[in-house]
Amino acid sequence: MIDDAIIALAGGEAILLYDFDNRERETDLMVAAQFITPKLVFQMRRDAGGLICVAIDPVACTRMGLPYFADILKQASGSGSGFEAIKSIYEREGDIPYDTKSSFSLWVNHRKTYTGITDVDRALTIRELAAITRKSLNGDTVDFGAEFRSPGHVPLLRTAPGLLGDRRGQTELSIILAREARVIPAMVMCEMLDGKTGKALVIEDAKEYAAAHSLAFVEGREVQELFERSGS
Repeated sequence: MIDDAIIALAGGEAILLYDFDNRERETDLMVAAQFITPKLVFQMRRDAGGLICVAIDPVACTRMGLPYFADILKQASGSGSGFEAIKSIYEREGDIPYDTKSSFSLWVNHRKTYTGITDVDRALTIRELAAITRKSLNGDTVDFGAEFRSPGHVPLLRTAPGLLGDRRGQTELSIILAREARVIPAMVMCEMLDGKTGKALVIEDAKEYAAAHSLAFVEGREVQELFERSGS
């Protein structure tokens, strides 16, 4: 239930979020970035197995100047760039079978990390992403490059400005939940995969995992209903 998920997020606990039957049909294991620990990073890569990403509030993204990666490709594919591979990729942008635009932004490591890939390093990067998101939303001046280097091992997701009004992805769903839970709206998430089938974990098995680990399970339709009721 969505109320259980909001309470869990506010308390620093992980939850499971399923998107929609007509979209990715995936469940993500997620927690507010401010509460991430090396142990939770390990749980995500061991039990979920997908890509560990951080979704960031759209207002913070704008204030910090975080781009969509598609915009980087657009600029790098310009006339005379010499990057023919990038141009070839960008010309086919928008052919995702379940969406019109990817939410990927930069991939970063915090400057205090070593390789950036260890559980300790990734947890540090993710916590610092939460901290800089909070500063940005508080109106403080931030220097993103002073804190982070790129390329790195933590992919950022830029949330659509209008949330579900613009895009119906896990990125937008997670930020709606973060705002409702009154945590810093930076959410770390990882897709749950099935090692037996090689595909996404089906919703029934994801619910079993949630029950076995006493985690709240919420579906995208519940978050969408909340979003529509609140008029956000």
